[in-house]
Amino acid sequence: MLEIESKKEGAELTSVKLNGKEMLHQGEFWNRHAPILFPIVGRLKNDETIINGKTYKMGQHGFARDMKFEELEKNERGHKYVLESNSKTLEKFPFEFSLYVTYLIEDNTLITKYNVVNKDKKEMIFGIGAHPAFICDYSSGNYKIEFEEQEDNIKFMSLKDGLVLDEESKNILSNNSIYLNKDSFINDAIIMTNITSNKVYLKENEKTVLEFDFTGFPYLGLWAKVGAPFVCIEPWMNTADKVSTDGKLESKENILRLEPNEEFECKYKMLFLGTEQKNSIR
Repeated sequence: MLEIESKKEGAELTSVKLNGKEMLHQGEFWNRHAPILFPIVGRLKNDETIINGKTYKMGQHGFARDMKFEELEKNERGHKYVLESNSKTLEKFPFEFSLYVTYLIEDNTLITKYNVVNKDKKEMIFGIGAHPAFICDYSSGNYKIEFEEQEDNIKFMSLKDGLVLDEESKNILSNNSIYLNKDSFINDAIIMTNITSNKVYLKENEKTVLEFDFTGFPYLGLWAKVGAPFVCIEPWMNTADKVSTDGKLESKENILRLEPNEEFECKYKMLFLGTEQKNSIR
């Protein structure tokens, strides 16, 4: 049985329990649980960006995670929230929009869905991503992230001060897995693209703890505070600015675009496993 809790602040998940066992980081080591990244993912160079010729200031991962959403629905099957553009958002992001966040429970699977509606009269450009943190003592050396498909062309991105370098980082795959240890996040997040798989598996001593389906997302990030007993698995539609950026939001790699009244949707799925594993899980 899967049970969830969430809050209006950031429309953020605050608890995911499988048969009474907490699976989501509870904020002891990092003051968040599963923030929503919108309308940017990652950091902007100098924390600013140029949109239609005007410069706007915006902090890392955007503003949605720090804003109060309207609760539309909450029951044992799921929760739904919306954030509407307002005077505060327009100071940082000059577009009228609606951002819907939906959490749906299907047996032991939690589906998180984002819907973005362009309510402006002009084309809207934006980014979006997720940042859920799972209880995981990764420093123990007992955990790994295993990919569903053979990853022969995966690319690892290098970061410097939160910005993406032009050169790739070292490929750290071994047996099609990333083995986590106490040094995994010393150099910030692990960011990957050019991924063949639609799923990864969080495994503890070869036992699958979580099946994470990020179908449709071109980037996947892994992150934790050094030494803290959690790990974030982060599906992103785009990523931080490059060091060599021209500063324009429209120049960001894989920036999303919506015409007036158009709607964008993306979702990811998390299957939480107990002591008995289903045959469909590796």
